Amino acid sequence: MKALVLEKKNQLTLRDIELPLEVGPNDVKIALHTVGICGSDVHYYTHGGIGNYIVRQPMVLGHEASGIIVETGSAVRNLKVGERVCMEPGVPNLTSRASKLGIYNVDPEVSFWATPPVHGVLRPEVVHPAAFTYRLPDQVTFAEGAMVEPFAIGMQAATRARIAPGDTAAVIGCGPIGIMVALAALAGGCSKVYISDLSAPKLAIAGQYPGIVPVNVGEQSLADVILKDTGGWGVDVLFEASGSAKVYPDLFAPARPGGAVVLVGLPVEQVGFNVPAAVAKEIRIETVFRYANIYERALQLIASGKVNLKPVITGTFHFSESIQAFERAAKGLPSDVKLQILLDGERA
Repeated sequence: MKALVLEKKNQLTLRDIELPLEVGPNDVKIALHTVGICGSDVHYYTHGGIGNYIVRQPMVLGHEASGIIVETGSAVRNLKVGERVCMEPGVPNLTSRASKLGIYNVDPEVSFWATPPVHGVLRPEVVHPAAFTYRLPDQVTFAEGAMVEPFAIGMQAATRARIAPGDTAAVIGCGPIGIMVALAALAGGCSKVYISDLSAPKLAIAGQYPGIVPVNVGEQSLADVILKDTGGWGVDVLFEASGSAKVYPDLFAPARPGGAVVLVGLPVEQVGFNVPAAVAKEIRIETVFRYANIYERALQLIASGKVNLKPVITGTFHFSESIQAFERAAKGLPSDVKLQILLDGERA
């Protein structure tokens, strides 16, 4: 089948590749429709690896996906041929200790699309376990279905934050994940969410949502804005979603005493932070790695209409334009939030 293959760092090809498509009794075969470009996909393309995950052989990219079921395994009862679905890209070992503890996202044996050496889904078809495949409600489009994956990260972050109704929050970083975190925080009960970035176009997109307050840190300090608005108290929850090492020296300044800081962004290199500042406020620090037991809840929240993800989809490409799409994503244009690739534009 033809697929978008990362041959090595900075080298993409759209070519035929032989991949297994055998449908087991508990599997479904899916014709891909829409695949989003994730920051991790771009990082593998531009850097050849993320941490210990190194691209050592050609790998198909893409893990944010939706499609249509074209075949079901003999034991599958909850899904049918012709149904529109989205897919959770990480499949754990369900007998592992992590899975039994309900934290299968940190299972060392997890197989995650487009994470070396596992191939991704920028290709016509894929076989996936039915247990990690979810039917799209009629009102959810394929484009939104492919956004469930990044939104699930936002949901995981909001869950880890232990938001109480009426809490205030701040998100550092107004990229796709930062906006997902802000929307999930609002859905989780926050009354107001500040979001900061240097990109005015991205902040303008985030600012369309009621309850989100954009802060351009090229013009003013996030901490200054928050402390002024809260009478020097700070926000209940601070989410770090930029992955920038530059934010860590004063990371705890916007957070209130006894508040929470949730680390979502992944810095490229090791960073340090001000431990005395965290201890003095008795800050609770949480971390987020993907998600667990969240995917279907994220999908239902989107289906309810309480979360509108359409404004963050800022560019769509045909499968034949996949290389151009990644070249654009690698530029990091200020006006781009989420780019998607259509593998079958004929399906509704």
